[in-house]
Amino acid sequence: MKFAVIGGTGLIGSQVVKNLNAAGHEAVPHSQSTGVDVISGQGLGEAVAGADVIVNLTNSPTFDEASPAFFQTSMDNLLAAAQKGGVGHFVILSIVGVDQVPELDYYRAKVLQEDVLAAGPVPYSIVRATQFMEFMDAVLSWTADGDTVRLPATPIQPIASKDVADAVAEVAAGAPLGGIRNIAGPEVFSLDELGRITLTHKGDGRTVVTDPTAGMFAAVKGDVLTDKDAHLAPTRYVDWLS
Repeated sequence: MKFAVIGGTGLIGSQVVKNLNAAGHEAVPHSQSTGVDVISGQGLGEAVAGADVIVNLTNSPTFDEASPAFFQTSMDNLLAAAQKGGVGHFVILSIVGVDQVPELDYYRAKVLQEDVLAAGPVPYSIVRATQFMEFMDAVLSWTADGDTVRLPATPIQPIASKDVADAVAEVAAGAPLGGIRNIAGPEVFSLDELGRITLTHKGDGRTVVTDPTAGMFAAVKGDVLTDKDAHLAPTRYVDWLS
């Protein structure tokens, strides 16, 4: 099959392209660097021409109140191009529990993206993943202050980007789900505990202070970002760190 992987040069997209091509498909990466702009629509028609499947892994450049407009416009443009090009399957990557955190602009924007896809004219699949292990350094940097890092005890079920890419490629190569598949890492940690494990492994002497008001994940109530009934990926966090 032929796949147009939009956002195909990023962390997940590049691995999805590699997986699909290794499986004998033709997967072509598209991004701003290859002349495809999902907001202006530039290059979209050419990118999806002849494709059986679109995998959309583009992301909003900001996580603030501007993000809903990005997802609305990009999805409108992609769905129009997909319908015109006769694409038979449209896949996006979203977040486990995304509809349970309306306090976050970016999570509301991702729900909007899911809704636009589900209401659109193309058979679809949504893969929802838990938080990527690769993002832990960024999470630590948000609330670092001198010798301390403040983190809430939000339950997190980290997943390796490789496992996310494997799942996205598998879903993309299959029949449209017409719904959502949840994927998650094999273990649940509190975010503050995950921070301590990370710093200890790196030989970083900073102290993690548990602070229920610190950072983006302070807005999350309960364990909505975890799912023990999800398709569980194999990579454990300590093995990934190693």
